[in-house]
Order: sequence, then C-alpha cells, then structure tokens
Amino acid sequence: MLARLKRLIPINAPQIGEEEIEAVVKVLKSGILTHSLGAGPVVTKFEKEFANFANTKHAIAVNTGTAALHVAVLAANVKPGEEVILPSFTFVATAEAVVIAGAKPVFVDIDPKTYNILPKKIEEAITRKTKAVIPVDLYGLPADLQPIKEIAEKHGLIVIEDAAQAHGATYKEKPAGFFADVACWSLYASKNMTTGEGGVITTSNDEMTDQMRLIRSHGEKAKYASFMLGHNYRMTEIQAAIGCVQLKKLPAFLSKRRSNARRLTEILKKTEKLQLPEEPKNFGHSWYLYTVRLKDATERERDRIVEELKKEGIGAEVYYVNPVHLMPYYRNVFGKFGLPETEEAAKQIMSLPVHPRVTEEQIDYIGKTLLHLLA
Repeated sequence: MLARLKRLIPINAPQIGEEEIEAVVKVLKSGILTHSLGAGPVVTKFEKEFANFANTKHAIAVNTGTAALHVAVLAANVKPGEEVILPSFTFVATAEAVVIAGAKPVFVDIDPKTYNILPKKIEEAITRKTKAVIPVDLYGLPADLQPIKEIAEKHGLIVIEDAAQAHGATYKEKPAGFFADVACWSLYASKNMTTGEGGVITTSNDEMTDQMRLIRSHGEKAKYASFMLGHNYRMTEIQAAIGCVQLKKLPAFLSKRRSNARRLTEILKKTEKLQLPEEPKNFGHSWYLYTVRLKDATERERDRIVEELKKEGIGAEVYYVNPVHLMPYYRNVFGKFGLPETEEAAKQIMSLPVHPRVTEEQIDYIGKTLLHLLA
C-alpha cells in the first residue's frame, strides 16, 4: 500500500480564520446579540450581501437550513393533506419540512448520472393535491430547473429549490436558486460557507418575502403583535457576522474545490470501474462533495472500499446510504415508493474529500490509493 499520511483527511472541514473571530468579538463587544424580529444590523447586512450573491431581490436569514425549508413550504401556502414532490436521495430535512407542515412527501426517482430529480418523473407524480416541488442540488450540482419550472408553471406549482449544498454553483450562467420561486441554503459547519448553524432563503417574490419574515419570528410585524402563526427561526448577530466574512472568502474556497476536483478526476479517469461526477453543459458544480460510483458493485463491496480508505487515512463517506423513502418513519407513515435508480445509487456511491484544506499532495494520495484498492 502507498505510504500513509499521518492524519485523517476529513470529508469536510470548516474554514475559519482570524477574520471570523474578530467579527464575532466585535458583535460581543457591541452588546447586540440578536433582534426580536430577526432584523439586527449585522443580520440585515448579511441578508443584503447574500441577496446580491444569489442575484435575487431578497434574502431572509434563519437559524438552520431546515428552518429555511420549513419557512419556504409554509410561505408556499402548502396545507395539511396536500402533496409536495421531491427526491428521496437527499438529506432527511428536505422531506421533514414537508411533513412538519402537515403535507405528504411524494418521492420520485433520480437521474443515475447526476443523482438529481428527473423532470419527467415529477410530471408523472402530479395529482390534484400537488402544491409544490422541491428539486435538490445534490452534492453541489444544480437540478435541471428549466424543465422543472415549465412543468410547475403548467400545473400551477411552486418550485422550492433545496440549494443547501450549492453555494457558488451555477445553472445557465445564473447562480443556483435563481430560476426557482424560492431557494433554501444551509450554512451548517460542513458546507462551502458556514455560520456554524444557519440558513438563508432567497427569492424575488415580494409577497412571499413578507410572509417568510413573519414566519421567522412568531408571526410578528411588531413586538407582541402576531399577525399569523409563526416560529422562532431567527439568525443571531454572531452567526451573521461569521456569514459576512465567509461570503467574502467563498470565491477562494470554490476555486480550491474546483481545482481539487479537476485534479482528482485526472487521476481517477484511469480506471473504468468508477463513474465520475459530471458537470454538464450549462451547469456549474460547487463541488460540495466529490461523489464517485462503483460500477456494478454491491453495497458490501462499496462499504469495504470505504473502510479501506478510512484505514489509509482518507475520510471517505457515503451520502446517503438510506434514501428517505426507506427510513422507518417515512416507510411506515407514507408507504412504499418504487425508486430503482435511487436505491441502486445508494448502494454504489461514495464521496471523497476535495475541500479547500486538502492539498495537492493529499489529492494525489486519495486518487492513487483508491486506484490501488480497485486494482
């Protein structure tokens, strides 16, 4: 086996420097740690900067990516008993937001090359109860929004893009989320940019923006004046301070991720045993995760490779080993869904580290070690 590097190369790592620390200290010294309506000065600044980044009129900062999804579903006026179409090959929060709103998640299958939702499967799943569709930009590759938007407009549906992993991704030369009615972003510690925990909703819809700001903070337009049922989903000033710094650093983070992804692809394309991640024409990948697929492999074979990589100091991981429709709660409550492409992909994929802290030497080590294990 190749000479082992001394320390584990993690699948992801937050990129926090002195600038973020100084920004947090400045907030602590100011004495303004939060705002009763979620509109503190630093949060407001972060929202303006994120809206500019996303090329939308509005950004609404919240405390988690899951909260962003829930607020968006509620603002889309999804009611109990209605249906929302989404992929099962995603983090559970995508479906969770639908269920918390009282609606039914309707899971549909994915493209086996991009792992994103198939537009034709969306149209096949539409019923009179369908209210919205949630495409997911999985691993940082945007979903194919143009046909999805056309289907949605034809049937009067709201498109809520789960862009949790797509900071810096592009679709048809626009930022991820641009073509959706609403886009939801996560700022969790592992993401391309982070506030520790946190989320953002972006939209150019004025009416939905007003609704989402109310929902974020107990339905209040003013203190002790609730106009609708809301939640406590406010972002703190500390989170926003980190976010402002991270947003400025994001281009450099993305450049390093892309460089690492390209270098790893050059190494791994030497084997025919792997399906490598694609970046189709008109799509720009954010490279949140570099995900490969072991062609014709069993789940057991894939798991063995992942464990061997970890033994060699490479933090390979499997996202998402259990698609949502197979999780006990969702299977028991919402029944069975036939999703062969989703289930097959879940048995064969694995992700490799390409985050900004991974050096060229480490990328070479990751690639050559995997080639050795496959040989």
